[in-house]
Amino acid sequence: MTPRFPWGRTFLLGFGFFGISILWPLFNSLIPPMLEDLGLSALVTGIILTWDNIINMFVQPWIGSLSDRTRSRFGRRKPFLMLGAPLAAVFFILIPFVRENFILIALAILGTNVGMAIFRSPTIAYLGDLFLPGERSKANGVINLMGGLGGAVALFGGGALYKLGVPLPFIVGAGVMLVAILVVLLAVREPAAPAAVSGEVSPGLRDAIRQVAAGPDVSGLYLLAAIFAWFVGWNAMEAFFTIYARSVLGVSVGSGTQMLTAFAAALILFAIPSGMLADGATVDVRLNFWPFPANFHLFTIRIPKVGRKPTILTGLIGMLLGLMVGAFVRDPTLLLVVLAMMGGFWALVNINSLPMIYDLSGQKSIGAYTGLYYFASSAAAIIGPILAGQLIDLTGPTSIWIFSAIFMAGAIACMLWVKPKVAVTPA
Repeated sequence: MTPRFPWGRTFLLGFGFFGISILWPLFNSLIPPMLEDLGLSALVTGIILTWDNIINMFVQPWIGSLSDRTRSRFGRRKPFLMLGAPLAAVFFILIPFVRENFILIALAILGTNVGMAIFRSPTIAYLGDLFLPGERSKANGVINLMGGLGGAVALFGGGALYKLGVPLPFIVGAGVMLVAILVVLLAVREPAAPAAVSGEVSPGLRDAIRQVAAGPDVSGLYLLAAIFAWFVGWNAMEAFFTIYARSVLGVSVGSGTQMLTAFAAALILFAIPSGMLADGATVDVRLNFWPFPANFHLFTIRIPKVGRKPTILTGLIGMLLGLMVGAFVRDPTLLLVVLAMMGGFWALVNINSLPMIYDLSGQKSIGAYTGLYYFASSAAAIIGPILAGQLIDLTGPTSIWIFSAIFMAGAIACMLWVKPKVAVTPA
């Protein structure tokens, strides 16, 4: 008999991604206008926004691999959450208070980036630790639903708080993140680390890279290239959307931040269905209230397994169409509709990409492969804002839509070459 999916445990784990997703939307939407107000060009702003990704390229893969080999009374992953989250919170709160001094705000941004890099990979690695391969898309759907909820709360609430006082979204956002991470620390029980064979060295980052690159099947490389391409496209859009909204649509920074809530809300709605679509699912709908008998079975919904690759490709095509349409929309209300549609398609992509990466790994190298995923996404986020910032300096903010569309098309081309791996139960 197939065991029931652990929904409760998954939602508790989702608080980790909720906490991560509280900070980044505020970081990406509120800091660029601060840097612009210091007289910095879009190119320089883009370079500063890539600092976190430069750090992530080196720190997150190393931390992820290190957490695979860590043994402590708290577990493998939790020590990194306990160190990184408070560090990130302190520096994030400092940002608005030093925003008029370039050196101080740069140091505060750098400290935030280092703190987040310390605990992100170990937090996400729980997806591979706690769930079997056939469960990971559904689990990632729940986790990203929580992340989307965090993003929506951050964008809408942060935009409103920003209008009341610039420091407020930073203080409240950091506090909510710490509470969310505390829930993970207290509620999530780490599984026992895989037993080591005598003389065996736990796989590290170089081993993971070698495994992906070696052999006749290079699907892993194409998948990492696709991840790189779609994150170039979307991270560039996210970094410069508030500047686009202020310059082209004529709305305030706070209102521009709130507009992205439509994208995050659609991600919330489609997160779990995206995982179910890829993995397949059976959902029993039951009633537990008067006048029905206890646990009264109403009907059963069976969702056929589509697979991760077709689901991701559908999402990428939808994102491409949304970006092409968005380039010509000037009405803020209509653009909200476009962003909402894109959020639904983005869920199809984002929910299933990390489980596809884990299909390549063994249970002992989950952290290292999480690092590879973030290596690709971080490299993309370095290149994306720099190239997009240079393009905006030359042609204006409207070009960000076409820039993002080109890279989304590149992601589609790479995904066509990926041969899905058959997930097996880890030893």
